Amino acid sequence: MIFESHAHYDDSAFDGDRDALLDSLEENGIGYVINVGASLETTARTIALADRYPFVYGAAGVHPSDSGELTEDSLLWLKGQCAHPKIVAVGEIGLDYYWDKPAREIQKKWFGRQLRMANEVGLPVILHSREAARDTLDIVKAEYAGKAGGVIHCFSYTKETAEEYMAMGFYFGIGGVVTFQNGRKLKEVVEYIPIERILLETDSPYLAPVPYRGKRNSSLYLPLIAEEIARIKGLDYDKVVETTMRNAKRLFGIA
Repeated sequence: MIFESHAHYDDSAFDGDRDALLDSLEENGIGYVINVGASLETTARTIALADRYPFVYGAAGVHPSDSGELTEDSLLWLKGQCAHPKIVAVGEIGLDYYWDKPAREIQKKWFGRQLRMANEVGLPVILHSREAARDTLDIVKAEYAGKAGGVIHCFSYTKETAEEYMAMGFYFGIGGVVTFQNGRKLKEVVEYIPIERILLETDSPYLAPVPYRGKRNSSLYLPLIAEEIARIKGLDYDKVVETTMRNAKRLFGIA
């Protein structure tokens, strides 16, 4: 069975067939799903999904692009959601300088606060970092230093940056971009990092792998990602699936 470590099934892209799709996952070899919050609203929807589906777990957090909505009161609410028995991570949190909204100082403030919150509740983090490699790394080192572990979602930086996160015990979320023809840098990183540090993810409904690039993504396409990782690393497909499942269960504390 495959462990899907990052999806957004609360997204409106699934409003037409959410139940049918989720009901089909187990028979298609998908054993676990982490549905990841990106705002206060989507964190609440994530918890509702986790309550409904035994194989769905959740992450509670506010994406950098939505960090402007955070206040001291809403952060307190978010911390309370981390006590839910199926919330297994804080995320996705981080910095996004591609969209660059809200202001970087606001993003950095609430990234740091959510990292501290993760330490307080003892949960790993799911990090989002886009065109913000140095600042993300500096804040993680200052505020978190990998105390409860974490995963760099949709990793897009260099081998050197990967090495710094590995030294702190972080995992790397590898998704559909690894199948893209222009994904050479990510392929090099996947070749470099050990399979024991990789998690499979889709970021559904975004970033569908080849040959579905540009279409709605879903966990049903995870075998394509696992096959490409196996090819790059010269491993058996089953080895990739089994090891990434074990990695995810260890990180998220799922028996």
